Amino acid sequence: MFHSVLTDTLVRWILRAGAVISALVMLLILIFLLIESWPVLGQITPTRFFTDASWHPLEGAYNLMPMLSGTLLASVGALLLAIPLGIASALFIIFYAPAFFVLPYQRLIELLAGIPSVVFGFWGLTTLVPLINQFHPPGASLLAAILVLTLMILPTITLTTHSALKAVPDEFLHGAAALGLSRWGMIYGVVFPAAHAGIVAGIILAAGRAIGETMAVLMVAGNVVQHPQGLFDPIRTLAANIALEMAYAMDDHRAVLFVSGLLLMILVMMLSAMAGKIGKHKYV
Repeated sequence: MFHSVLTDTLVRWILRAGAVISALVMLLILIFLLIESWPVLGQITPTRFFTDASWHPLEGAYNLMPMLSGTLLASVGALLLAIPLGIASALFIIFYAPAFFVLPYQRLIELLAGIPSVVFGFWGLTTLVPLINQFHPPGASLLAAILVLTLMILPTITLTTHSALKAVPDEFLHGAAALGLSRWGMIYGVVFPAAHAGIVAGIILAAGRAIGETMAVLMVAGNVVQHPQGLFDPIRTLAANIALEMAYAMDDHRAVLFVSGLLLMILVMMLSAMAGKIGKHKYV
């Protein structure tokens, strides 16, 4: 009895320490970004990052809006494709796939989740971009970025949704069957409301990866600082801009790149806050 109490106490303190360390790491990252950004933040008003004429940091022009719009458009476009496909894949695995096909299909999704991002980027650069170029030059574009990001976040949404759906108690399914609900009626009326928190968490996780993805997008997006007028226009994202320019950036230029990193972190924090609010919402 005493040993069990001691073990529970030890585990509780270890988990508390882990939680505190995680929070401290996030706080230190935020403080580091603020310190590195301060040489610029202390000299100019934040509105200039959204109102300057262009992005020419060596000339004192710090407009981040074209890269912010490119980041959001690529991420939202990828989510619009990946969310229905990912949820449909998870539903297929659990409710519709033949028994002999479930394990190979699930292993294929897991394998897709483990592919490094640079491999997706290389495939996009050598295969997808030339294919798009045949229909509408230059090929390297917002559309290419959306399609590559969709492939990258699809396994995350599928696997997290699958875990959330599997966690629904069997009693819920048996009760729905006893009421005479159809398979889709059971999924829509019982399974989705019970699993919505896990599904939303997976979508937020995928959105965070899409927003912060660097190498794959850098290879296929075209890296032109502009507001895209259509799917076939090249773009540059905030993360790709940091990777491209950090190697030679100095002084205020370097500080503005850290402002870009700070902006990315704020976007991810907003996603986390949104996930918390959605997760608390009770579906009827």
